[in-house]
Amino acid sequence: MISPLLRGRTLSFLRWPETVDDHPAWRYEEDGGLLIRDGRIAAAGTYAEVEKKADEGAKKIDHRPHLLLPGFIDAHAHFPQMQVIASHGAELLDWLNTYTFPEETKFQNAQHGRRIARLFLDEVVRHGTTTVAAYCSVHRESAEAFFAESHDRNMLNIAGKVMMDRNAPEGVLDTAQSAYDDSKALIADWHGKGRQHYAITPRFAITSSHEQLEMAGALCREYPDLHMQTHLSENHAEIAFTLQLHPKARDYTDVYEHYGLLGRKSLFGHCIHLSEREADSLSDSGSVVVFCPTSNLFLGSGLFDYQRYRTRDKALRIAAATDVGGGTNYSMLRTMDEGYKVIALNGEKLNPFQSFWQLTRGNAEALSVVERIGTLDQGSDADIIVLDARATPAMRLRMETADTLAEELFMLQTLGDDRAVREVYVAGRAAKSDMAV
Repeated sequence: MISPLLRGRTLSFLRWPETVDDHPAWRYEEDGGLLIRDGRIAAAGTYAEVEKKADEGAKKIDHRPHLLLPGFIDAHAHFPQMQVIASHGAELLDWLNTYTFPEETKFQNAQHGRRIARLFLDEVVRHGTTTVAAYCSVHRESAEAFFAESHDRNMLNIAGKVMMDRNAPEGVLDTAQSAYDDSKALIADWHGKGRQHYAITPRFAITSSHEQLEMAGALCREYPDLHMQTHLSENHAEIAFTLQLHPKARDYTDVYEHYGLLGRKSLFGHCIHLSEREADSLSDSGSVVVFCPTSNLFLGSGLFDYQRYRTRDKALRIAAATDVGGGTNYSMLRTMDEGYKVIALNGEKLNPFQSFWQLTRGNAEALSVVERIGTLDQGSDADIIVLDARATPAMRLRMETADTLAEELFMLQTLGDDRAVREVYVAGRAAKSDMAV
């Protein structure tokens, strides 16, 4: 098999960058090289150094003057909601009842699920995302469709069949027992197959009965290496309804805590309206809170307090995500552009190195997969994107006065979209250009 040797300006992060001058936090090569063998990065460094390690028949691909970074990671998205993105005028609970649940009913049809899974993964790859933590529908067939499509592409994705047995239309309900049985079958079939990871996925406390949440907790105990994903404290009406359903709970987080759903691989979408007790509990358990800025703004849910959560005495682990279809774009660049504005409205600023850390290594750390993805380190899976800071006329004009890497990154975050993503490598294979053919 021919080993690709990529050349370009390489950027990868070692830790959280405190400032734009915190150079030890990242590794940047003006003329960098990445040698890929068997889907992994076999060597990284200056091009001159890496070229010496390449096989004689290595395929040299010159991406200069573009930036090579680890593929973006999306920590929370709903693949069945592609055809409800950009639906008008509803807050969370109305959004679910008016748009989401009727749409997800269609996923009883396996062919529909496979079509949307294919289009969803096409779209995220087009925007530079190489890993996503995805919610499927309640139907086992939808998860099978997603994993089959993901496996065919050799992507590292995390996904699960949604568990929901109340407070929704009949077409999107399972039972406590069927959710448990279907999840176990899907885990057996897909978790660890190629690069696939299964996530135990109770949608949220409103749509899962006490019995089903007990089943979710049982699955977490049986499979402690699996992820668990759900929603938490997105909307005031959601919180009130949850506490009405769980009158003995101290707060919303306590519901999940009671059933053993907190932990280092537990991903809680949104987490906007947390009390200090809830934040402490999430921090103590190592749970992850997932920032979904475009969705939170679009549905009018509130402002996620990113910097306070990150710097409080009991800091929270944070990931970032599109939350399509409540979110309004598949692009993680657009996500962090809106995230920057949310953080600014809370009186803080996020520097561009911090944003790109979050999109790559930061999300990989939050998803507990940094040993595989999120960096350009030797041995890492070769999920790599190529960014063109001059992809549009407006970007080219702005780049005439951008003198630093920090300015270039911030411009990419502010003006960039799928057009700025020149190429996407998934496990070393050129995926965006292949898809376009």
